[in-house]
Amino acid sequence: MLVEERRQKLRDLICTHGFASLQDLARKIDVSESTIRRDLEHLHQMGYLRRTHGGAVWNQDSAPLPPLEERTGRQLEEKRWIGELAAQLVQDGDTVLLDGGTTTLEVARNILGGGKRVQVVTNSLPIAQMFASNPTSSDLVVLGGYVYPRTGVALGSSTISMMENLHAHVAVLSVSGITQEGLFNSNLLLVETERAMMRLAERVVVVADHTKLGRRALTWLCNLNDIDDLVVDDRITDDSRKWLEDAGICLHVARRAGV
Repeated sequence: MLVEERRQKLRDLICTHGFASLQDLARKIDVSESTIRRDLEHLHQMGYLRRTHGGAVWNQDSAPLPPLEERTGRQLEEKRWIGELAAQLVQDGDTVLLDGGTTTLEVARNILGGGKRVQVVTNSLPIAQMFASNPTSSDLVVLGGYVYPRTGVALGSSTISMMENLHAHVAVLSVSGITQEGLFNSNLLLVETERAMMRLAERVVVVADHTKLGRRALTWLCNLNDIDDLVVDDRITDDSRKWLEDAGICLHVARRAGV
């Protein structure tokens, strides 16, 4: 088992139960207590949990992403506007790298509906399934690795190693928060994977609804000027618009039909 996979399993176990003892964790994951102790110390330093005598307690401030089906219904209308506009940034013949997430799922849906011939590279099982069901519209490459069970997204070193010799015209990523300090996401493995995606793409497009603006999440991803485009809905505030444009980001505002 890879280190990041083991640590993700630890997080899931402790999050589910609130508390777990060193002995129980070693037995369930089938590694030594000394290995679990090192992993717990690492996760404690990252802010996921608090070490206690003989075990660990989940840090409620670092709650993981809810399941995909639960998140899909949030700001669904705005995500649809964003997906439609972001898909227009992908040109016929492009190789497009699609990150997992509910908003990137809407981008994928619009790329597919637009009939563009593209090469799709994705670490998202829901997005891969969507394109695999319509093979005439695109070529599909699925990135493997440890699949985070709540989201159906492959993460970690195996996923990153598959990208080493790839090139993409555009990467479309989702995030959990954007402030003047930069972009954030809720999972350390996800951030590492997204950074690898950014390195192999000529153009980095981030899709985020207005609720992500002015909000931090657990792990810092990158500076504002590390991305090229941001697609957001028209409920963005004037203040947010100003500091985003001042950072040199090309801002695309998705508006509801008829507005």
